[in-house]
Amino acid sequence: MKAMSEAKKTHKKISAAAFDRKFDRGEDISGYLDLKKATVVQRVNVDFPSWMVNMLDQEAIKLNVSRQAIIKMWIRERLDPSHRITL
Repeated sequence: MKAMSEAKKTHKKISAAAFDRKFDRGEDISGYLDLKKATVVQRVNVDFPSWMVNMLDQEAIKLNVSRQAIIKMWIRERLDPSHRITL
């Protein structure tokens, strides 16, 4: 039993493509995950005026990212300028 628990602590290396194939086939991928490094996500709802949503969408298109991604990038930059991503 100890050998099995030790094996579970070791995270195997695999390419993203191979990981995706295993996941798509329904195979067990838990050995490839390091849940100690998992990020906790909390969902929030924010209401924006339509003009602001339109401007966000225009900027997202320019950067080839989703609206959600641009909002996250800009908030992250504001909270921690050392993580500046956009121009």
